[in-house]
Amino acid sequence: MNQGKTIFAQVMDFFPKHQFRRCVDRYHGNSRVRSFSCFDQYLCMAFAQLTYRDSLRDIECCLRAMDKKLYHSGFRGKVSRSTLADANENRDWRIYRDLAHLLIKEARELYQHEDFGLMLDETVYALDSSTIDLCLSVFPWAHFRRAKGAIKMHTLLDLHGNIPSFIHITDGKVHDVNVLDVLPTEIGAIYVMDRGYLDYKRLFAIDQTPAFFVVRAKSNTSLRRLYSKPVDKDLGLRCDQTVVFTGYYAQKRYPEKLRKIKYHDTDKNLHLTLLSNHFSLPAFTIAELYRCRWQIELFFKWIKQHLRIKTFFGTSENAVKTQIWIAISVYILVAIMKKRLKIDLNLYTILQILSLTLFEKIELFQLLTNSGYRKEEPDICNQLKLFGS
Repeated sequence: MNQGKTIFAQVMDFFPKHQFRRCVDRYHGNSRVRSFSCFDQYLCMAFAQLTYRDSLRDIECCLRAMDKKLYHSGFRGKVSRSTLADANENRDWRIYRDLAHLLIKEARELYQHEDFGLMLDETVYALDSSTIDLCLSVFPWAHFRRAKGAIKMHTLLDLHGNIPSFIHITDGKVHDVNVLDVLPTEIGAIYVMDRGYLDYKRLFAIDQTPAFFVVRAKSNTSLRRLYSKPVDKDLGLRCDQTVVFTGYYAQKRYPEKLRKIKYHDTDKNLHLTLLSNHFSLPAFTIAELYRCRWQIELFFKWIKQHLRIKTFFGTSENAVKTQIWIAISVYILVAIMKKRLKIDLNLYTILQILSLTLFEKIELFQLLTNSGYRKEEPDICNQLKLFGS
């Protein structure tokens, strides 16, 4: 007799199963599938992410050791490394991309009022990319350099809750600035970027949305000052100027005025020159917005350390993208669970606890809060009494 749910099953209670079926049907994921469905594939890959498995053999060995608990955790198909490898190889990775977008939408609604250090009415995004190195002989499709392969994960991070709102995966040769061509621009939002995204035509497209940007200028950027505003140098500010580009092509591609702010970071002894089309915010707030861009660097560092996106279970482009999108969806799913259960622990601690307790039968809230909370179990009518009354 089964009493209670496993931790894994309770985590999957936050999984949008009905919407996932629509994603599967959209790309015919379960077409001609007899036993190992797309949901079984997702459960196996989610298990690998949550328990830090390193290979398909590792996944198979650990899950078969828990064979008697798999059915009550949601598994319906037989777990086999060859079957999982075939699923990762052949089932469309866009199924899991669409799933991740559904979870991202839900998570952003939950975290939209989270504070990131600046009280602003606008939505603030940080845009950057992270390179994942691959062996070119094993992943010949991942073009990067002559003797080196890689893929890039271009990410737009919503600083309210550090939720990725847009992710675009390309090979390593694609320059960062090209992602601005496919980036969905939100009216009134602020996009904070490093100098790799300084492209006059693409920035002007953001300005015409209309949306705002804060980007670091390059050392050879030619500008002409129109007028200046006074600044408080005690805050690290050096100038706040209204400028225009001086080059012929630069003026043609970005004909409007810009705001130039120079800031000295005393902690790092770093001089920054920032360009923005936002003229109503204080200059120090613009500088603080760029400082908050560091959150996306921490996000990349975190997911590379705690999710399986550096070692892959397959070598094809489909298998790699499937694993990355499932890893992202697991990250978002845990973030949703954390918010809905109102857990005070950080995501790192939650993942560490889950990695050791996935097949334990204990209340998830009790496990993560270490409280004495217990769910009342109903009386079992067919339980025999040892002593009669």
